[in-house]
Amino acid sequence: MGSAYIRRRRETKGQQMATAKRVTAGVLLIGDELLSGRTRDINLSEIAKFLAPIGVSVVECRIVPDEQEEIVAAVNHLRTKCDYVFTTGGIGPTHDDITADAIGAAFGQIVDVRDDALAIIEEWYAKTKTPLTESRKRMARVPAEAVLIDNPVTGAPGFQTGNVFTLAGVPKIARGMLEDIADRIEGGAVTLSRTVATGGLREGDLADGLRELADAYSDVSIGSYPYFFENEAGEIVRGTNLVARSTDEARLDHVIGKLADLSRSVGGQPVIDPADAK
Repeated sequence: MGSAYIRRRRETKGQQMATAKRVTAGVLLIGDELLSGRTRDINLSEIAKFLAPIGVSVVECRIVPDEQEEIVAAVNHLRTKCDYVFTTGGIGPTHDDITADAIGAAFGQIVDVRDDALAIIEEWYAKTKTPLTESRKRMARVPAEAVLIDNPVTGAPGFQTGNVFTLAGVPKIARGMLEDIADRIEGGAVTLSRTVATGGLREGDLADGLRELADAYSDVSIGSYPYFFENEAGEIVRGTNLVARSTDEARLDHVIGKLADLSRSVGGQPVIDPADAK
């Protein structure tokens, strides 16, 4: 439902979103394994890419350990600063899965096994012919006033408490849960992004001109992203991608033209919106 919903919003509200308010999100990544480097996070990227077409911009991300006080403090900071907050991790069956308790503490809600969440888990484990242990029942512990989030991958639900969406830490599961929340989000102006590839140019070649353009077009986000790789001949190929972002399509088109002009002025051969742009 989520993907279809996003497409429908883009088709019917494209012009309206150009003048809509900015809607923001914060992401809270929870887990000792992230801080130790044992696990590499990809949830931030997936959440940001999911929200962008709806018109929600991720403005802050935090990583905290499996410590309740740290989680509560981060949740309370982000939920007052951002329109929406997404947490990932800490809702499994083990002793260090304490996110539900932390969310309950942040919102002042009792956390216990809820019948609706338990029914979902019981049905899932019966279908998969897997024993439902007491540890697995922990995944039905949800804040009293939270709204469940469907989990099409493993059954155990996530939950929404106020403006905070609590998702699993496993990327495939977290991504599946996102499909159930698209219609709960009121988006704003969609941020558009375009790229000018400047093969052969380094950031230093462009820095002065970029600074002038950033000052002249302060309402447009302008960034430079250098790259290099070894080609088949063993030569190092260098370049810089210039990326502009804005909610105003006409303004963005104008700035992209200026970035291409800048590239030419220092000997570059700009390619606008290359197929392999990141």
